[in-house]
Amino acid sequence: MEHHAKEAAVQAEPAKLLARLITTRKARVGTIGLGYVGLPLSAAVAAAGFPVTGFDIDPDKVTALNAGCSYIAAVSNDDLAKLVQQGRFRASADFSELGQSDLYYVEETTRTIARTLRSGQLVVLESTTYPGTTDEVVRPLLEATGRKSGVDFFLGFSPEREDPGNRHFGTATIPKVIAGDGSDAQALMAAFYGSVVKQIVPVSTNATAEAVKLTENIFRAVNIALVNELKVVYDAMGIDVWEVIDAAKTKPFGFMPFYPGPGLGGHCIPIDPFYLTWKSREYELPTRFIELAGEINMGMPRYVISRLAEAIDRRLGLAPGRARILIIGLAYKKDVPDIRESPSFKLIELLEERGSKVAYHDPHVPEIPATREHAALKGRKSQELSETTLGTYDAVLISTDHSAVDYEALSRSARLIVDTRNALGRRGLTGAHIVKA
Repeated sequence: MEHHAKEAAVQAEPAKLLARLITTRKARVGTIGLGYVGLPLSAAVAAAGFPVTGFDIDPDKVTALNAGCSYIAAVSNDDLAKLVQQGRFRASADFSELGQSDLYYVEETTRTIARTLRSGQLVVLESTTYPGTTDEVVRPLLEATGRKSGVDFFLGFSPEREDPGNRHFGTATIPKVIAGDGSDAQALMAAFYGSVVKQIVPVSTNATAEAVKLTENIFRAVNIALVNELKVVYDAMGIDVWEVIDAAKTKPFGFMPFYPGPGLGGHCIPIDPFYLTWKSREYELPTRFIELAGEINMGMPRYVISRLAEAIDRRLGLAPGRARILIIGLAYKKDVPDIRESPSFKLIELLEERGSKVAYHDPHVPEIPATREHAALKGRKSQELSETTLGTYDAVLISTDHSAVDYEALSRSARLIVDTRNALGRRGLTGAHIVKA
């Protein structure tokens, strides 16, 4: 009995030590991946008083960050420079330094973590994934080192909940769902995140926390698909779906507004729901809603192109394949520079397949960077939005409703506008040359 009590006390020491380091803000934090999630999270953790090292494979990002230059709007240059000067944050491309950190935020780098894993570390996965990843994939890889979860190291999951461009909520003010592998890991997760964000939301297991994030994304994907389908049906009936939604959302209960668009963008909504579709096959269960929503949303770019082609033909008497078209907005979302999975790329490609000459204007994306999926578009530059420039295009297609665009000038100067976001309607701009799609 005495032997077992001593053994339990020894095993508890790593958890107690790490808890003390968290309480005193001396726990060293390593964040892997410094993109739209990793950098704001690193900044929030550093601002809470922890020393943070951010790891990224891109040496240019590392150099910029260490010079106090942020490439993410959610983290200002002034705030980043202050954290760097105070020694709270630094960036590194040397992943061997991971062994010096007491906490990790991991994005597909478990094997890298395992090479430097040491006793008394808290390892946290934040990447959106299917339920079971943390326990079934991450834990075995880490335990292959000979160290045991809950004894030598501690493992948790906390899904990211970033909303780029949202000025009302940031990393520290969005409630944080947390879970841990065992009671010690759960307590450490609560202690750490509770010192960084205003509210934590503990759930019972890592798989539950993983399911929470998928549920949030699936909820949006399915509802966006619904209004996209309604848009097509109501348009055939001569009904404005935007007017319908605006009226319906006045109901103070039982309705939540979602809005149609030219297709889905970003990583969360077009891709993440299908993690559950993949996992459900293990249980021989269908995910019909998810798959149908994906089918509808993926079909929206072609629907938009068909509406544009019809408008060019009927209103301008021009063969669509001979038209010069300006797309407004390359980013997938309003007022951010994020182009991941943007439907604008699909719109450009579909139009050019028809023979149209296509250019774009985006105040947040001055030039198209190299992308794996759309390599042929690399280097194209955003066109100036002026009366002279607009006069050279047969039609304008609004794909993203950035606030910085002068829609009144656009409405005055463009011959034909196809608006997928109701950007003009919301501003009271109407006319025979404006078509909603």
